[in-house]
Amino acid sequence: MPYDATLDKQVFSKSWEGEGTKISVSIYSYNGGINKLQISRENFTADGEPRFAKLGRMTKEEAAAVLPNIQEAIEKM
Repeated sequence: MPYDATLDKQVFSKSWEGEGTKISVSIYSYNGGINKLQISRENFTADGEPRFAKLGRMTKEEAAAVLPNIQEAIEKM
């Protein structure tokens, strides 16, 4: 069965913005299934436009900043 975006529901989302980057913590449920945590990164271009990037590694500052968002998301799961 192919992926259908209309079946993907966002249950929760909270973001943190740092210098040139934004890290979002979200909960999604696909087709009424179990809630799953997603962590994503967007980097900003010189024009200020966001571009999706692989989350990869986080600095200590980034990890400490998004940890409360992750904990809040877990409580909502």
